[in-house]
Amino acid sequence: MQIDHLSLTNFRNYARLEFSPPADRPVVLVGDNAQGKTSALEAIFYLATSSSPYTSSDRQLIHWRTEQDPIPFARLSAEIGAENGAYHKLDVTLMLDLSAGAARFKKAIKLNNVDKRVMDVAGLLNVVLFLPRDLSLVEGAPSDRRRFMDGTLRQVDRAYYLALHEYEKCLPQRNALLKRIAEKRAAAVELEFWDEQLATHGAVIIAGRQRFLRELEIKARATHLALTGGRESLSLKYLPSILPASDGEGRQRAFDVAGLDLDRQLSPAEIKPQFLERLLARRGEAIGRGLTIAGPHRDELRLTINDRDCGLFGSRGQARTAVMALKFAELDWMRDQLGESPLFLLDEVVAELDSGRRNYLLDRLDGGAQTLVTTTELDIFSRSFLERAAVYQVENGQIRGG
Repeated sequence: MQIDHLSLTNFRNYARLEFSPPADRPVVLVGDNAQGKTSALEAIFYLATSSSPYTSSDRQLIHWRTEQDPIPFARLSAEIGAENGAYHKLDVTLMLDLSAGAARFKKAIKLNNVDKRVMDVAGLLNVVLFLPRDLSLVEGAPSDRRRFMDGTLRQVDRAYYLALHEYEKCLPQRNALLKRIAEKRAAAVELEFWDEQLATHGAVIIAGRQRFLRELEIKARATHLALTGGRESLSLKYLPSILPASDGEGRQRAFDVAGLDLDRQLSPAEIKPQFLERLLARRGEAIGRGLTIAGPHRDELRLTINDRDCGLFGSRGQARTAVMALKFAELDWMRDQLGESPLFLLDEVVAELDSGRRNYLLDRLDGGAQTLVTTTELDIFSRSFLERAAVYQVENGQIRGG
């Protein structure tokens, strides 16, 4: 999978960009801060996921110079090629319509010039993004780690994507009902419909996360062992908030241990009744608090090194090593699922690493995946890497060189 051509209009600090990145060697985008390096990666990520890793407001993506235009807009377009010879053209237009007096934001998507919804183009372009702030996967809030799981799975697993989409619609509806029940404006029996919906979609999410983490752990552990010279062992501990347990065929298979037994897979059909049971058991508490207190939206993932929680007891260096192992594992796992490599985007990551980790990373950027790396200085790269890379200068919203 590769982007043959990227076209941007009024996106961030790009008034106009036409860029054809090579796919057979790493691409290095070098330039001072605020010149457009990160925006180029952000555009690719947005085309793949319909979201930005840097802002939750799509309005901020429209070039500030268009503010006085009758209809400020930004357009992102990519020509996408696949290893099987398939070709697609994806266009996303973001518009701010001011004509009616009140600003209305619109997003229009076209695939091969045909109008589409966001969910219709999910998985068309796949990316792995590596940022310095990804240390939050170890040190940050549980929501950071849930975002990591969801961001990967929704790109390759359509059933997961649809279940997550429906779950995120059901959850606020159930929470609103819980508040009405607490205020004596609704009856508890009305929860049965929303419990059924939440458990149906939530069970798919939990089963998907379990499978993903089981397969990811194998790959991440191998990379981590290589990075640490075999001295440290990385493990992933999945902690679903519903704590389901199943003893099918006489075997105890439970989540309510130190993490999930990743060697045994529970199906959505096995998880759903336990999810419903958990919702019922905690109904009184949920009504009192006015929110749903069990479900995938409260799941946790912990990383351990030699059986010690890395977020609680690990050093900064150990956290960086664990995150690097996760990112390479994510890249390999997505390749296995897709049958081809996703794009690998690294935004100012190299400068954050010590020489050992930096050399390991650069050695792995071997052209197997189309790779774009941003940096403010070339001196941190080895000569051998630069000789096999395509280097582009980014300045004032223009990309030159190669």
